[in-house]
Formats: sequence, C-alpha cells, structure tokens
Amino acid sequence: MSITHTDEIYMQRCLQIAAAGARDVAPNPMVGAVLVSNGRIIGEGYHQRYGQSHAEPNAIASVQNEELLKDATLYVSLEPCSHYGKTPPCAELIIKKRIPRVVIGMLDPNPMVAGRGVKMLQDAGVNVTIGVLEKECRTLNKRFVCYHEQHRPYIILKWAQSADGFIDKVRESREQPVAVLSNSFTKQLVHKMRAENMAILVGTRTAMLDNPGLRTTRWNGNNPLRIALDRTGKIPDESKLFDGTAPTLIFTEKENYTPHPNTTICHIDFSNHCWQQIMNQLYQMKINSLIVEGGSQVLNDLLALQLWDEIQVETSPAILGNGIKAPLFNAIMHEEENYNGHIMRHYRK
Repeated sequence: MSITHTDEIYMQRCLQIAAAGARDVAPNPMVGAVLVSNGRIIGEGYHQRYGQSHAEPNAIASVQNEELLKDATLYVSLEPCSHYGKTPPCAELIIKKRIPRVVIGMLDPNPMVAGRGVKMLQDAGVNVTIGVLEKECRTLNKRFVCYHEQHRPYIILKWAQSADGFIDKVRESREQPVAVLSNSFTKQLVHKMRAENMAILVGTRTAMLDNPGLRTTRWNGNNPLRIALDRTGKIPDESKLFDGTAPTLIFTEKENYTPHPNTTICHIDFSNHCWQQIMNQLYQMKINSLIVEGGSQVLNDLLALQLWDEIQVETSPAILGNGIKAPLFNAIMHEEENYNGHIMRHYRK
C-alpha cells in the first residue's frame, strides 16, 4: 500500500507525542504510537521511561473499545520490537490483538530488531507500510541511530565565545571564568541540554580552572554522567566532580588514582588513539549521547578528527580583546537564535 498524506499526518502525531519521552527513555529511543479506526484516533501512547512499557502497548491500553482494533491502523514512529528485553515483544502484542495494518516511520537500527519486527508482522498477515516521514523519525532519534550505526555516542560540541572570538581569558589556578559569555537564559538552555543527553565531558584544564559541577540544576531532569580526562591525576580531590552527587567517570593513565564516591576510573593509553578508546568505553556503557564542554584542546582535537555530530556556539556581545581563541571549524549553520543579544548558532553534519 502506498504512503498517503493521511499516513503522514498521523505519523506527525506519533513524532509529537514521542518527544515527550526525551528526558527519561535513554538509551532507548523516543517512540510514539497512534491507533486509528474509521478516520478517528481511538488510542495513542508513547515510551515514557526506560525499562517501562513501549509506545505500542501504551497506545493499545488506551483504547476503550478493543473491538475497534480489528479494523484499525497502528501508526508507530519506530519498527515494533521483536525480542524479549525489559518488556515483551511489541510485534507479538500487535499480532495477538489482530490489528490488520501497521504504518512504520523507520526500521530499528538496533541489530536485535533490524527488520525482524516487520518480518514477524508480515508473516502473521499484517499489512505493513514502512518509511513514512523516515527522515523526521531518524532526526528525532539521532542519538539512538548514531549509537547503533556508528557504535559511539552522538557528540555535541558546545562553547560560548566573545564577539571577538575568545572562549576565555588566560587564567591561572581557580580564578573565576569569564561571566559575560552567557546570560541567565542561555545558562538555562545549557541545563536543558544536560537533561536531554546522557553524558557530559571536560578536559583536565577545564576541570581544574572552572571546578564545574556538571549537574542539571537550572532545568528539571536527570544529571548526565560526568566525564573528565585526567591523564596524570592532576584534578584535586576537593573538586566538585568528586562530590558524589552524580555518577562520574574519569579517564586516566595514573595507576593509583584516588577513589571517590560514585566515581568510576577507566585506564586508557592517551598516546594511542585515546578518543577511539573513550568512544569504545562509552559504547560499552550504552551511553548514546555526549556533550563536550571543553576546554579548547579537547574541542580542537575532536574537530580535527571530525568526531562530532552537532556544534552549538553561543556568541556574546562582550569584547575580551585577548585570551584563548575559540575553535575554528567549517560547517553549515542549521539554526540561529537570539537570546537578549546572545546569538546561539547550531551546526550539524
């Protein structure tokens, strides 16, 4: 059956409700499902929290009259799962409820599914349509897609800079960072980003000079996994990263690294493709998204390796005159926003 404009309208609704799970479903994907009978929505649901029921059973459970299911079409933004995990297979439930038609936004890149859900439905006689608003579905779950297709987290590079292109003044010890590069609203947006991603990373110098907490405090949401690079063990024991208030991961070469509460130590060889080692470790930990907040060397290393998916640059109207130069890169701007004179530019590969 060919894709219709009506199919696209209902798939758009799937995407709309799927996004409500943005803060709570990782490393699972955001998924929305809508049930339609005789041109009327009779049920809908989305994946609300990791480990809980998926979008399809939630949508089915919302239907008041299950007799309508035998003539219904199920719209779902991602291929129904076909395996037992934390929940039973959604494809199995769809077959059990005798839903005759299923319209799918995109196939699941997870190798445990990857077309098996579609085959299970088709083998049971279900009419299946695939690829409705596929680009939009992939964009919604860009983190999940990147994780399974590239075997690494989706990487967002983020920094704030002055109008004349500096990300900081030259500082020693723990002299306070430049305060004029962000305003109260853009700081809130940064914490929203933290709530929507699984991990956040800084280099040794940033950890030492800024003493960042890297928690989600200006937005309602989970704390990301805090990650710091500390090759030789320079980060002080009294650093906020070691306060135990959020899970923390340290990459180091130091053998006898001081233990801290809620902190995991991972030993890597910094002289041998260290970023590949870091990505492999995060993949094994099922971390599907990573914000990189600096400093300059870390950002420039990842830019040189083309190891990024998004860049977010906040440009303040302030002039610093000198200091540490902002990273240079070549990418097409995707979006630009103005927050009280602070320009936020978004770039994507």
